[in-house]
Amino acid sequence: MYVTEHLARARTPLFSFEIIPPQRGKRAQDILDIVEQVLPYKPPFIDVTSHPAEAYYEEQTDGTFSRRIRRKRPGTISICGIIQNRYGIDTVPHILCRGFTREESEDVMIELNFLGIHNVLAIRGDEPNYHRPIETHHTVNVYAGELVEQLADLKRGKYLEELVDSSPMSICIGVGGYPEKHFESPNTKMDISFLKAKVQAGADYVVTQMCFDNQYFFRFVEECRKAGIEVPIIPGLKIINSVSQLTNIPRNFHVSIPEPLVDEIMANPEHVKEIGIRWATTQARELLNGGVKCIHFYILSDANAVTKVIDSL
Repeated sequence: MYVTEHLARARTPLFSFEIIPPQRGKRAQDILDIVEQVLPYKPPFIDVTSHPAEAYYEEQTDGTFSRRIRRKRPGTISICGIIQNRYGIDTVPHILCRGFTREESEDVMIELNFLGIHNVLAIRGDEPNYHRPIETHHTVNVYAGELVEQLADLKRGKYLEELVDSSPMSICIGVGGYPEKHFESPNTKMDISFLKAKVQAGADYVVTQMCFDNQYFFRFVEECRKAGIEVPIIPGLKIINSVSQLTNIPRNFHVSIPEPLVDEIMANPEHVKEIGIRWATTQARELLNGGVKCIHFYILSDANAVTKVIDSL
């Protein structure tokens, strides 16, 4: 079922989740254990992040260093296939511009369609530290809007090359939104215009970057509606569970953390997990009371805090 269909049919609040594939060499069961933790909450869909290849350096026996290339967290497609077919939960793999060619994106969509996976999140992705050469006759999507256009073409049965007996793909396309604006946008108005362009290109819904202050989300939705963006907008929440996240999250995700939350954690660092859960619970309750149909939790690799928040609701 499409994400948009889940939202349209919802009669009670929905809670969706985003998880990250385990690092290379880890067990697939590690991620499935997290899925089983959230099964009792009947998630309508689960996002699985994707990661391009990256460069790293390995010391040799003679003391020199060799540059290696690898995908640190492989397995997005296989994890999605396992979750959807073992547990019957719709999955949303992330499809990236950076680190992948348009040809590879098309191949991925063919594989996903074969597995019965029909929801994707189209995003540009973080800047990788490795840029591999692009083969002759291959092309890339520079921006998420271009990726959305490619996916919309596949929905109409238009492939990069003319294929015999090709048919339209069944795809629900999600894109990212930024309540505090994307850090590269000069202002909120311009940022929302970029989002509107993605919707006009074929995006079916929006899921936001993590937000710790609901006023940003509600204002973002209001401005989107004024701009003519009518697709569903799902808020994303992340639960603070360590003092180090007070600096890591703003640096890596370009979002702000409210002063009262920071002050309380710094005054009681030994209770950071309880404080984070309490803050997220209050935030989630306010969102639900404000008419939000679905809350998207960024779990990544630990579901314990999220389950406590949902239990308290």
